[in-house]
Amino acid sequence: MRIEPFRMERMQSTFENYVDYNLSESGVHPMRVSELLEIGGGGAERFLDTELGYSQSNGTEELRDRIAAFYDGAKRANILVTNGGSEANYATLWSLLERGDRVAFMIPNYLQAWGLSRAFAGRADAFRLLPRRDGGRMRWALDTDGLRRAVTKRTRIILVTNPNNPTGAILTEEEMDEVVRAARRSGAWIVADEIYRGAEVSGRTASSFWGRHDRVLITSGLSKAFGLPGLRIGWVAGPAAPVSRIWSYRDYTTIAPGMLSDYLGRIAMDPKRREAIFSRTRAIIRRNLPVIEAWLRSHDGVFGYIPPEAGAIVFARYALPIGSVPLVNRLRTGKSVLVCAGDQFGVGRHLRFGFGSDAEYMLRGLQRIAEALAEMAGARPRRATGQRPRRRPPLGARQRGRAEYSDRLPGPQDKDPAARSASISTRASRFASSSVATRPSSCIS
Repeated sequence: MRIEPFRMERMQSTFENYVDYNLSESGVHPMRVSELLEIGGGGAERFLDTELGYSQSNGTEELRDRIAAFYDGAKRANILVTNGGSEANYATLWSLLERGDRVAFMIPNYLQAWGLSRAFAGRADAFRLLPRRDGGRMRWALDTDGLRRAVTKRTRIILVTNPNNPTGAILTEEEMDEVVRAARRSGAWIVADEIYRGAEVSGRTASSFWGRHDRVLITSGLSKAFGLPGLRIGWVAGPAAPVSRIWSYRDYTTIAPGMLSDYLGRIAMDPKRREAIFSRTRAIIRRNLPVIEAWLRSHDGVFGYIPPEAGAIVFARYALPIGSVPLVNRLRTGKSVLVCAGDQFGVGRHLRFGFGSDAEYMLRGLQRIAEALAEMAGARPRRATGQRPRRRPPLGARQRGRAEYSDRLPGPQDKDPAARSASISTRASRFASSSVATRPSSCIS
């Protein structure tokens, strides 16, 4: 079996440790072992005395009990511990898919499961989140018509990421119900990657797909909302029989989680400590989100964005005459800054910025990007701090709705406000009608 390259992960794995500023990470600044031991009662001596044998291969009972407490009514038999959320996704799809099956796959998305679906089943059908005005604000909303078209009698899995990566969008209750209805009509499994659950800007933990249907498998882990990616602790939550079957597939991969990771994972998943960790994560997000939003607004001739509802990520549309992968490569080689390309999430002309690091570090990286943008435009760079956003002319009727997300395009540096407004309006209309914001990229062809 051949598998297509996982382009985004290959890019990050190759370059993230060799740039001055890594803004490609989607989690928050990681916790230290000492911090985790401190909130666990300061048991450093016991931790250091842990014997480095094999841990229980499906996770210790204490860890599985604590993970189960995150899902109403779940028991330890409903939980399988894996080495990271990536292994949870891999083993789950491997156990469910046969050649000839089809997977309905949410776009934009982390494309690990897209590649796995095409390798294991041979076919994946995209449905989309689309920019849409809802209740006076723009959000990434589920295209329910597209979901219905993507789900057929041959669909084995409907795969969603909620909260979403890269947009930071959270599905509404009505949208989640639409996914469940589609699964019931087709007999498909819902595989819900919920690894960003707990990293909400509002502070209210997003609803889970757990318990909404009897054919639901949740994948998650400690990497994103917990700020503990180095532990490589993930899990699958679902009905006991399929979870046990997935466990047997792991006999062919990593066999068991690490003993020290299981130990520290038990601390993190204690319900009270879990909420304290979520509070830390949300504080970082709420502190840094206004910083990157101010920077994006200061470059509103280039970038437009919909504010994320969860995660330390913002998915910004840009208007430059260059594809997202070449743009990312240019920023990396020319300015030693790494961000993620929208094409590698299935949507062109976007960049994903991670803002979960130290704010000063992030601003220095953003200043490098500003320098690159200025060089591309043949102008002096703006500073990353202390700049007030330019006032833009009021939007006309034709620019509202979907175009409202698409109208921040680079216009001529014309001092005539009317001419500049007309240029923006024309470009926005052309942008919206061409569906650039949501059309498939080459990565999902």
